Amino acid sequence: MAIGAKAREAFLNDVLAGLSAAPRALPCKYFYDARGSALFEAICESPEYYVTRADLALHEAHIGAISDHIGPEAHVIEFGSGSGVKTRKLLAALHQPRAYTPIEISRAALNASARQLARDFPDIEIRPLQADYTLDIDADTLQLDPPSRRRVVYFPGSTIGNFDHDEAEAFLARMGRIARANGAILIGVDLMKSESALVAAYDDAQGITAAFNRNLLDRMRNELDARIEPDVFAHEARFNAAEGRIEMHLVARAATAIEVGGQRFDFAAGESIHTENSYKYSVKAFRELAGRAGLVSKHVWKDPEGLFSMHWLETA
Repeated sequence: MAIGAKAREAFLNDVLAGLSAAPRALPCKYFYDARGSALFEAICESPEYYVTRADLALHEAHIGAISDHIGPEAHVIEFGSGSGVKTRKLLAALHQPRAYTPIEISRAALNASARQLARDFPDIEIRPLQADYTLDIDADTLQLDPPSRRRVVYFPGSTIGNFDHDEAEAFLARMGRIARANGAILIGVDLMKSESALVAAYDDAQGITAAFNRNLLDRMRNELDARIEPDVFAHEARFNAAEGRIEMHLVARAATAIEVGGQRFDFAAGESIHTENSYKYSVKAFRELAGRAGLVSKHVWKDPEGLFSMHWLETA
């Protein structure tokens, strides 16, 4: 499907900047066209990718306690369109909720989610907001009349792990400003585990993650008219122990070149494009990160297998 002129320009600019950098890297947000989103859903069903199952198991095990922490007459603000199972479990468990606001950059995804949730939860005021939640959002745009008892920013999943530490700290601080003094943040955090388990989760035996990663090259060909030899690039998942993260790369198996936007980028065999980071945390390490953002981790829940965590953060 064709993309708009502004989106194409932004994509091209990011590709040119990323391929000109040393080392070369591209933003992971460009994974998610229609095919990329479908591939990610398939990744979540793969035996090796534990994250989605562990996050859901955590919700199932602790949803009552989580709802008790949120309390009555709360305004839940979710970063994302929020039509999935976890959101529905939370909304169903809330005590007399005041309102629910999903924040999503895609108007189509936001409207579809809001319509469905309004039908399924007629007693909850659904107040969708179209915005890029990675950027500053004016907290006053979320004000209710009469005000809610508290705001709770809800961010399930492991997306916080895609941010470098400085970016994650700034992101958490923005969430804190939205939650305000009496509010809280409920955020999913993937836990550190063995290198073998992490590498397998990001390089499944069926090759779904490889196709997901390489779809970025197909997007560049289809949407930016780039000249690429996609078959030359191989998917690789690497554990970076020093940084505490899994990295995804597209590695040139032979000398090749990418031509895009009037520029040519030559690759030697073994040279890669770094496409994603996924940081993993201990409970202690994430509490320290939250502290640097002016937040205090008051409670932590884990799934029954201890693979995934959810932190309840309050302003310091």
